[in-house]
Amino acid sequence: MNANSHIALFRRLALQLSGAVESSHMNHPDFRLNDRIFATLAYQEQGCGVLKLTLEQQAAFVTDQPHIFSPVQGGWGRMGMTFIHLNQADESIMAGALKTAYHNLEEKQSQKQSQKKSPKKSQAKSQPISKPKSTQSARPAKTTRRPLQ
Repeated sequence: MNANSHIALFRRLALQLSGAVESSHMNHPDFRLNDRIFATLAYQEQGCGVLKLTLEQQAAFVTDQPHIFSPVQGGWGRMGMTFIHLNQADESIMAGALKTAYHNLEEKQSQKQSQKKSPKKSQAKSQPISKPKSTQSARPAKTTRRPLQ
């Protein structure tokens, strides 16, 4: 398989996931669920896709198959962004990794939806906010500096 066919396979597998769409971020293809990115082809020129994983998943993938997975350099990698070296991954590995990233996002989105439907009321939110009796600002007045004579 050549590099273009690995990229095409990654794209096809990502788009097979329910509700996934291809979009673009910073002129690179990405794959989204409800407008949130779970994978990109930002490094396709280097033969890599990028997956949004948890740090625990990233560590497991890299430990189990270091020739296929590696953390993205810098801060993005420390947040779980993980390279998948497309020419090293077969279809089942690629599909499994994409599903993992997709399910992370799907779960996060369903948790947010359930929180919106049944928000917990705290005492602080239920008490009325009292307004200050003074109309003056709480900040000290700004002083004007004049040159010494």
